[in-house]
Amino acid sequence: MFKNNVGMIDRVIRAIIGVAALAAFFLLPDASWRWWLLIGIVPLATAALGTCPLYTILGLSTCPVKRA
Repeated sequence: MFKNNVGMIDRVIRAIIGVAALAAFFLLPDASWRWWLLIGIVPLATAALGTCPLYTILGLSTCPVKRA
């Protein structure tokens, strides 16, 4: 469906950020701004799928170039 445009290092960083944000959501139950931490779902999903819609729009890719 979508072409992979997220490289391995980028995927690992996105997964760490996503897990950290979601963990903070559950660890900070009294913070009034904690609902903003649910944005961690986005980098976690893009890491799992290997594609980023924003990268597609901007024409970016962090995947290594395959040589013939």
